[in-house]
Formats: sequence, structure tokens, C-alpha cells
Amino acid sequence: MSFFKKNKGMPSFVNKGINPLFPSLEDNIKYICEAFNNTDDLKMRKVTFHEKQGKLFYLEAMTDPKIIEHSFLIPLTEADECDDLRNVITNVGFNTSTNLNDAVSALLMGSCALVLEGEKETYLFNTPQMNTRAPDEPENEKVVRGSHLGFVESLDINMNLIRQRVKNRQLMIKYYELGMESNRKMAIVYMNQLANPSLVEEIEKRILSISMDSIIAPGYIEECIEEHPMSPFPQNLYTERPDRLEAHLMEGRVAIMTEGSTDAIIMPVTFFSFFQSPDDFNNRFYEGSVFRLLRLFSFWGTLTFPPLYIAVVGFHFEIIPYDMVVIVKGSIENVPFPPFVEALVMVITIELIREAGLRLPTPIGQTIGIVGGLIIGEAVVNAGLVSNVMVIVIALTAIMSFTIPAYEMGNTIRILLFPTMIAAATLGFVGIVVSLMFIIIHMCKLQSFGTPYITPLAPLNIKGLKDALVRFPIWSMNKHSKDVHAQLPLKQRSSREWDKNDR
Repeated sequence: MSFFKKNKGMPSFVNKGINPLFPSLEDNIKYICEAFNNTDDLKMRKVTFHEKQGKLFYLEAMTDPKIIEHSFLIPLTEADECDDLRNVITNVGFNTSTNLNDAVSALLMGSCALVLEGEKETYLFNTPQMNTRAPDEPENEKVVRGSHLGFVESLDINMNLIRQRVKNRQLMIKYYELGMESNRKMAIVYMNQLANPSLVEEIEKRILSISMDSIIAPGYIEECIEEHPMSPFPQNLYTERPDRLEAHLMEGRVAIMTEGSTDAIIMPVTFFSFFQSPDDFNNRFYEGSVFRLLRLFSFWGTLTFPPLYIAVVGFHFEIIPYDMVVIVKGSIENVPFPPFVEALVMVITIELIREAGLRLPTPIGQTIGIVGGLIIGEAVVNAGLVSNVMVIVIALTAIMSFTIPAYEMGNTIRILLFPTMIAAATLGFVGIVVSLMFIIIHMCKLQSFGTPYITPLAPLNIKGLKDALVRFPIWSMNKHSKDVHAQLPLKQRSSREWDKNDR
């Protein structure tokens, strides 16, 4: 199903040059609202000063309501008729401008703007929201370079973090309340000039169709809006990093955030989106490409390494090199179980250790992981229940699974490993090939909000490979990804003009 519409023209913007205030207050209100595309977090308060009607504008996610109340509104109501506004508001930074676009820019920086009827200038007050949280990095999305800031459980603070990174009037935030009993507040975030209107409309339609008593977590929303809920593959990308969300918004994607959760749900995404990391772009493209290929190799290696061992030992022993036959035979000859049972026992053991380490407090979890892995691995080998080679295979498989940066895709590979092992224990190499064929066919049929799951491979898009299997240099990626059908296809014109001019 594809619901994207082709863009037949450039979107119209409010003039970003010099725009003096209109004589009418209503025209000024209309201009500022249109500049922000009537975003839900643009708030207005009715103000009267010296018998002149006015409006106070501010972005809810960028300003501190307490500062507005105590440093602006209360002094304004207590002012005498002869007082000048500069003498009334003394607790916050104060500025004026005759350009409405200056007011729009100031709102994006956390100021509030006062527009009075008949005045030729707007009054700007510095009232930014200051977050008291520590800049904690998300535990499951750590990076070596770049920002170490993560989202928190407060939706207002998260919107502030997004606004601080994307100081653009085209950033749209739409608030909704889900859950007939819980009334959970959520927000849809996107760039108005980039996101395809059909995509935004479809997401809103699916969101509004949700009818539940309560929405406890973002997973409730995900299961209600994804196209293939029975698929083991995730069709939406979770992130707790503002910088990662910013990158996807700038590609034309849409994000959903809910009150009480640190996760942002990004859509639409492809299979390759789950193997990208912010470090890919914080390092040079050689390193980014090599490590991304390593993650993709780890995905397929995790899926096939234990099944290959089962198939070789159980069905195709003749392909083992002659020099290794004695080693492998000596390792498995005293084991009373077939290779499939060996692998199954070890995989389940690894999963138990992983779950125990995840649920326990951090110091105890680390101890369980180290002690459990060493003691259990050595004990089962000495007891003759599992071969040495199998322990090595499972250990390498576990290490490869840890390299996948997206937790959701890591869970998928853990689930798919079991049927692939059963296929290998049943039919050997033929079973592995058949199971992988079913998995790839299933991936070809998947879509994420109208976007083919394994694009740009199917359908093939050569230019789209610049940021899929590998990462090309940033200055060579001049267009937005075609999979999101962004309104503006051009991302940048040329970032190396100096190189051409020097030649």
C-alpha cells in the first residue's frame, strides 16, 4: 500500500525577510500563527496595557511559564497608566523590533513576544525554559563522539530539547490525548516543509483511530498503527537521543512521543535504519562504512552461525577441513546430546543470563553476566554436556548480537534464531537456505507506512545505497532519502565549492 502523493510544486513559506508590523492586531496574530503553521505549542495570552489590546505569544516547549507569570503578567497588571513598559518589566531581558520575523526568531530562542494594537514595534522578553535535569546519555544508545544528551519522562522537557536543536519555524508539534480513562498526552513532531502531507495525514488517522482505556507505553501505540503487527521485524524505530531524532526529522520522517516515556517512535523506516548509529556520522566515512558493514554482517552471522554448526556436525561432516576433523571429533565424541540440543541448551542459557543481567541492579547484573558466563560455560564443558566448539560458537554469536545498535532488531534476531536452528537440525544446509529464503521474502513484503522495508535494495535504487549498506561522504549526499517522499528532494547544493574554486 502506497499513499504518498507526488509533490507538484514548492511549498509556500511566510516571507522570512523584513516584514513590518501590520496596523491591525488580527493581521499580526495571523502572520505569527502562519509562520509556525498553527503548531499546537504556540500559545497566546490576551493582554491589555494602557487601554490597548494585545497578544502575548510564546512557545510552550521553549519558555518558562513561571517567569512569564511573575516577571511579566503580574507586573503588567499592577502598572499605573502612566508607566512605560520598559520601567514595568525589569526582571527579564527586554528588546524591541519593528520586524515580525525578528519576533518569530525570538520565539524559537525561548522568548515571548508582545504585540499591541496600533504599535509599530513588538516587545520581546527573554523567558527561556531552563531544564534542571542532568545530561544523561541513554544506556542503550551510547556513542563515542557527539551529544551525550537523552530524552526524559517529561513531554514538555523533551519538546524543549527538540526545539533547542531545531530552531526552525517549520517544526510542527501536534498534541493529542489518548486513552479514554488515562488521557495520556502525546505529540506528533515533523518538519512541515519536508514531511509528506499524505504521510502525516495517514499517521494522524491511525492515531485518532486508537480507542483504549489507557495508553501505558509507546508500545501500545506502535501495535495499533503498524501495518504488519504479526511480523517479528520492527517497523518503527525507537530512539532516546535528540540528535538522532533531529537527523530523521530533517530527512522528512515523523516522530511520536508520549508523556512518561523517554522513547521517540520514528516512522517510516527501513531495515537498514536499525543498523545506523550517530557514530557513523561523527567519524569519517571510512570508519562509518566499515562499522556499518560489520553490524550487517553480525546480523546475518548471529542468524546463521549456530545453524551452520548444527548442519555441519549433524549432516555435512565431510566439509570440515582434514586438519580440524580430529579436533572437532574429540570435542563432541563424549557429548551425549545431538548438536541441536547442545545449541538449544547454550542459547537458552545465554538468554537467561542476559535477562537476569538486564533486570537486576547494575552492579549485580554485571556480576551475573561475568560469573554466570565463566562458571556455567566451564561447568557444562567439564560435565561433558556441551562441546568446547559449541561454547565458542555460542559465545561468538552472543558477541555479534551485541553489535546491533537497535534493541528492537536485536530482539528480532534472538527470536528468528530458534526456527533457523530447527530448520538446520531437520534438513541441514537445505533447511538453512529455505529458512533464510522465507525470511528475505517476508522482508520484501513488509512496508512501513508505505515504504518498502528493504529499500533501496528492493525496489532497487542505486543512489539510495549511499546511506544504506555503507555511508558515503556527507558532501556527496545532496538529496533526501526517496523512501520518505520528502517535499523538498534537495538536501544541500554543494558543501565543497571551495575545492572546485581552487582548481
